[in-house]
Amino acid sequence: MTRVVEVAPERYPAWRERFEERNAGLTEPQRVVGVETFEHDLLGLLLVRRGGYAIGLAKGGTLVEHKVGSAYVQSRTKKGGWSQQRYARRRGKQADELVTRVRDHAARLLTHPDPQARARRLDGMCLGGDRQLLAEVLEDPRLTPLRSLPTRELYDLPDPRLTVLRTALERARAVRVTIEDPG
Repeated sequence: MTRVVEVAPERYPAWRERFEERNAGLTEPQRVVGVETFEHDLLGLLLVRRGGYAIGLAKGGTLVEHKVGSAYVQSRTKKGGWSQQRYARRRGKQADELVTRVRDHAARLLTHPDPQARARRLDGMCLGGDRQLLAEVLEDPRLTPLRSLPTRELYDLPDPRLTVLRTALERARAVRVTIEDPG
């Protein structure tokens, strides 16, 4: 059985040393079968869910700029008939408004004002939240340079808030170690 462990990049050498010490001399030791790093100095973060959004610009492990907001997008209803169709239209309109707001903030925070310049010299992107909403946000022509950047995806994050944005930054920078357990 394999599992993935996320370790902060500054802690990884000591973590690896302790891992090797604990498994030395065991008849069936755990083995590291993969190490994935995501080392980018200037990192853009874009998290979107129906409950809100968080956009950040990080240098190293520090957020240098961010914008966090909430949005109400009505959930689905089980009732049928006219009301269901009316609520579906309302949900669609609310989601469109959220996407428009996120596109504007992302363009302001993550891209360079000069269209000829590369995306504010970002080295990488971290995307999280709702895949469909993120795809709609990234369709904006102003965000085209972001699509070609190396990306780490974290779709298991909760509704974006500032604490969630900070957690996403930690996880985006983390070294992902794949461990094979014995048996």
